[in-house]
Amino acid sequence: MKFKILAIDGGGIKGLYSSTILEHLEKKHGVSCSDCFDMLCGTSTGGMITLGLSLKLPAADMSQIYSERGKEIFPTQNKYFGLFKQALWGGKFSDQPLRRVLQDTFGERKLSESNNLLCIPSYSITDARPWIFKYDHIEGDLDRDNKALYVDVALATSAAPTYFPIAELPSYNNKQFIDGGVWANNPSQVGLIEALTHFVGPGKPYNSVQILSVSSLNNTSGKPTGLSRHRSFVRWRNDLFETSLIGQSNFTNYFLSQLHALTEVPIEYIRIPSEPISAEQQHLIQLDVATPRAIQLIKGKGNDRGTICSKDSEISKLFQSPKTYKIK
Repeated sequence: MKFKILAIDGGGIKGLYSSTILEHLEKKHGVSCSDCFDMLCGTSTGGMITLGLSLKLPAADMSQIYSERGKEIFPTQNKYFGLFKQALWGGKFSDQPLRRVLQDTFGERKLSESNNLLCIPSYSITDARPWIFKYDHIEGDLDRDNKALYVDVALATSAAPTYFPIAELPSYNNKQFIDGGVWANNPSQVGLIEALTHFVGPGKPYNSVQILSVSSLNNTSGKPTGLSRHRSFVRWRNDLFETSLIGQSNFTNYFLSQLHALTEVPIEYIRIPSEPISAEQQHLIQLDVATPRAIQLIKGKGNDRGTICSKDSEISKLFQSPKTYKIK
């Protein structure tokens, strides 16, 4: 019995890259991701995609949200005005457009309506600790999150510091949450720990784990040497948050790539990487750039990688067999 996990990185509007890849895989195999994976994990924008997939929304529908409504969530701003708001005036963007998009997508649905086990990382600043929104499964004797609204969970996992306001959830006694990317931008490790704790291993129903991890589209070409060593927040700007996201994702990828040799439980880990980005393209590949040119470029990169993935035999195996965990 193999326990299958799909994990999707955070990355703002670059979630279009991840959803486009999954769009190719669903179309290739004529299935929904929900029907193929026992657990779905997603952080920030990856959490939004994950929540949609858990309701059996096609990945193509999630891509359409980014393509058609990304500019509402991340409206174009004057460079200096946006920087002023981000540094000194309560955040770069309002979360009301994002809330409207989420409301149109999820309505009043609650986590109890999920068709899959869920792990959606966030960070509770009220409790000063990582927080994972889960589907309440009996193996963990959970009774906490199933009454949570999809809209609230999506806001809590994607409240990126300095970009969006802190998410405050009335159903959790007004606890306040920020983006799960501050500690788990690649949620693969979160899903693995949940699986090994409750579902996989001696005395449990499953004896192995398969993880498909979908990267965001990341700037991986690096910076030139000779940069000023004395950098304020204003000079760091978007690089401050995005660098931490990429670093965390890369570490988790390294950790899981090595872990299979260190545990008795068989762990198969497949990482779908970022497509290369040239120096000339970097200004368009940002967390919050949703201009038509940026959307077109991100979509094109997703199509390129999706075509490659749809021909990968190891990835195909994950989509050729149904999930086996049954939601109670």
